[in-house]
Amino acid sequence: MRTLLTLWAACMLVLTASAVAGSVPVYVMLPLDVVNNQGNLTDANKLQGELQTLRSGGVDGIMVDCYWGLVEESRGEFNWWPYLEIARIASNEGLTMVPILSYHRCGGNVGDKCDIPLPQYVRDTASSNPDIWYTDASGNRDEEYIGLGVDHEPVFPGSQTAIDLYTNVASSFATAFSDFMRNGTIPAVAVSLGPAGELRYPSYQLDKWSFPGIGAFQCYDKYMMAMLGTAATKAGKSEWSQPPTNAGSYNSNPSNAPFFQDGQQNNYASDYGKFFLSWYSNALIQHGSDVLRAVRTALHGSGGNSAPAMLTKVAGVHWWYKTNSHPAEATAGYYNTNGANAYQNIANMLAKQGDTEFSFTCMEMRDSEQSSSAACGPEELVAQTMAAAMSANVPYGGENALPRYDTTAYSRIEDVARAAENQYGRDLAGFYYLRLGDELMQKDADFFSFVNTMSNL
Repeated sequence: MRTLLTLWAACMLVLTASAVAGSVPVYVMLPLDVVNNQGNLTDANKLQGELQTLRSGGVDGIMVDCYWGLVEESRGEFNWWPYLEIARIASNEGLTMVPILSYHRCGGNVGDKCDIPLPQYVRDTASSNPDIWYTDASGNRDEEYIGLGVDHEPVFPGSQTAIDLYTNVASSFATAFSDFMRNGTIPAVAVSLGPAGELRYPSYQLDKWSFPGIGAFQCYDKYMMAMLGTAATKAGKSEWSQPPTNAGSYNSNPSNAPFFQDGQQNNYASDYGKFFLSWYSNALIQHGSDVLRAVRTALHGSGGNSAPAMLTKVAGVHWWYKTNSHPAEATAGYYNTNGANAYQNIANMLAKQGDTEFSFTCMEMRDSEQSSSAACGPEELVAQTMAAAMSANVPYGGENALPRYDTTAYSRIEDVARAAENQYGRDLAGFYYLRLGDELMQKDADFFSFVNTMSNL
């Protein structure tokens, strides 16, 4: 009971406090199309000028998606040149760079300006075996990220598994960027663990979903269904080998999805519901662990003692947070009800990886800005994830979920940073600002004031 009360208190803390000594590095995410579909820098001269401006304003570094679909031009042949050029420019301007090993497709998410699919040989594999993709109850396949069901299945050319493919990319990256890792230009590498680079299922993709739908479970490919069946048999409940049939669909509300309603048969709080939600979430966390371990090994293989830290993005699924069942989180893979703490489980996994940051989205959001009809709780969600990371002694950082250029958003992020220092005695590991572009350059005075505040909390 004491643990539950402590968690409740931590989640309800108001993230405001007086200024204290501290410093939070600010990184700016580069445009998604900074490298075009042909694998070339879109405008190197413009980029260099913008990075000079960022550095003059006190920004610490940049973050850039390195898309697998561009880098592996053909199976086993990698071209990192445009990203190496970005690292060179950043280094020359006195900026660090956090590359994202973007194992996901670009296109289809909020703000996506490009369409970069996964490598052709992956898509060729899917043409004869579409179960490599996450799949919903209607049989819709999501091609943004390879499903975790084939993490250890030798279904790709050369009898390789998905983990093998991720390792190949990381090993090539480590070789290509070894000098930048050694000289400190690259202090950390973010690892894509799902759609939009986040550790989650594709439960709320924009081609099927609109806010504030609860999303849909994504475990209907043959591999995950087999995993579920095995787990049900092991639990002595073979009848639990199917996902819930009463969980609504992408745009349902909890009120018309019996699985997420209190007092319903076979709902989220039933023995079956607890089993399924735990299995679904644990499979995702195991996927994250397996990928991070493989990438860590690859980075150390080439980087030695200079191997950088790693960073994992966790999605800010804040709608329906203030309901008992937390349905939108549940379909995304975050089991955060029935006394379970999804974010503590993720933080504990990251702690076992060593030197891996918990990077959380929606740090700019206030409850008062959200729809009350969707029971949104971004402030409480940030507090819960911060508490989880701090409890596990994991570095905690974050980003804004949506483009914001206003002082209201900046002030909210500053409050979060102060709370980390005041409540836990630790600075945020970093803030990753979304995103560089003409609008930011036109409103740079407010942004640079924010950067200055973050460096002098």
